[in-house]
Amino acid sequence: MEMKKINAGKLRAIGYDRRERVLRVEFDDGSAIDYSGVGEDVWRTLSTTGSAWSYYRDNIEEEYAGRRGRVLSQGKSQALEDLFKAPKDDAGS
Repeated sequence: MEMKKINAGKLRAIGYDRRERVLRVEFDDGSAIDYSGVGEDVWRTLSTTGSAWSYYRDNIEEEYAGRRGRVLSQGKSQALEDLFKAPKDDAGS
């Protein structure tokens, strides 16, 4: 899921999976919530409105079932990428 960075109230990033109809909302404290059953019209409005925090509070927070999680920091994400990266071939050096 591609995330769109925003700075609206406590929101820091939002993303949407059209196939699964899942909206992910990431907050400034590092927490995240995945909301299931969210229509594309809700995503479109949230991602384009000038008041995303208000729209989120009024139309998403209490209307959809959410599953809480945590956002990985860049350092942890990079460490995972390094872990699964193919080893360098030093034969040519």
